[in-house]
Amino acid sequence: MSEKQSSVTANPWAALRQFTDARIALGRSGVSLPTSAHLAFQLAHAQARDAVHRGLDGPALSAQLSAAWPSLPSTVLQLHSAATDRNHYLQRPDLGRRLDIASRDLLAPSKGTLEERRFDVAFVIADGLSALAIEQNAAPFLAALHQRMAGEDWKVAPLCVVRQARVAIGDEIGQALGAKAVVVLIGERPGLSSPDSMGLYLTWMPRVGLTDASRNCISNVRPAGLVVDEAAYKLHFLITESRQRQLSGVELKDETAAAATALNAGHGNFLLK
Repeated sequence: MSEKQSSVTANPWAALRQFTDARIALGRSGVSLPTSAHLAFQLAHAQARDAVHRGLDGPALSAQLSAAWPSLPSTVLQLHSAATDRNHYLQRPDLGRRLDIASRDLLAPSKGTLEERRFDVAFVIADGLSALAIEQNAAPFLAALHQRMAGEDWKVAPLCVVRQARVAIGDEIGQALGAKAVVVLIGERPGLSSPDSMGLYLTWMPRVGLTDASRNCISNVRPAGLVVDEAAYKLHFLITESRQRQLSGVELKDETAAAATALNAGHGNFLLK
């Protein structure tokens, strides 16, 4: 008698799972997913939902940010958008792009010309759609960026933490602070394998009413994506070029060499090897 054939067939894609968190090579049981893959999907979906609704721990984050950039004032400005709560924020994206009245009063407005703006750059840390991403990545990223900017002639505005915020709120804050450039660190919309992804948005001469065409974006900053050292390398290049050329957005391109090569970090694209 011949031996009974195995019911398990090797999946040729399985070896690729070590390179990505994407849902590949999940296998199947009959016409359905195996139980383990189905349960993993449900867990990832729950983690993404939790990331969206999670509240930001402002005091703990402020302490981490102050330690990450010790040369700045220890007081981190605590701001809030015009969206009163999370449900309001999710239903009215427009309100997440503007500050509430109390936050506007807290900031000293300065709407002068380029020469009259007193800060070179302002950093706005916003919860966005994932407070988890900000709590895990914002302070390590700023610490890495501070190392690159240390010794250079940068006038940095006090750090701002904003709750219930969208990207464009950085335009109003940067203008009110009198900053020539603003960088918004914000929690990105969670994916099913990335509830902790942070985005970076750079805008030159921020002011209310700008569109996304005026911004440069660096996305997927997290340990399993673009690591903080590589993200700091890219942003340092962009803000340096932005200050020299006095522009941002579609007119400013990321002309850095591959960050992984420059940093000897070993995070290159396996498909190109």
